[in-house]
Amino acid sequence: MSTLRMIYLALAIWGAIHPMYYFMQWFSEFGFTLTGMVDAWHANAASSGLVWDLTIAAITLTVWIIAEVAVRRNWSALVAIPATFCIGVSCGLPLYLFLRTRPLD
Repeated sequence: MSTLRMIYLALAIWGAIHPMYYFMQWFSEFGFTLTGMVDAWHANAASSGLVWDLTIAAITLTVWIIAEVAVRRNWSALVAIPATFCIGVSCGLPLYLFLRTRPLD
């Protein structure tokens, strides 16, 4: 495995674990309520701007993944879409780059 692929994989793992640490803290304090978390994300203009920034980035990444999978037929790369929306762009983007750079048989 190339150094670049290992970096992508490390970033995908970090992008899954690090944000999840904060989500779990929030859930332990306020309970498992997604509507409450979404409300907290929009607590002020700065956090709302960040949410929209990440939402637009996630949608853009999804369009890119679908477009490239249609051409490259790298179906396993589709797993980056649920990773993006269930975990975050910090996991989905490096995971997609990791999967995209694998040698195709």
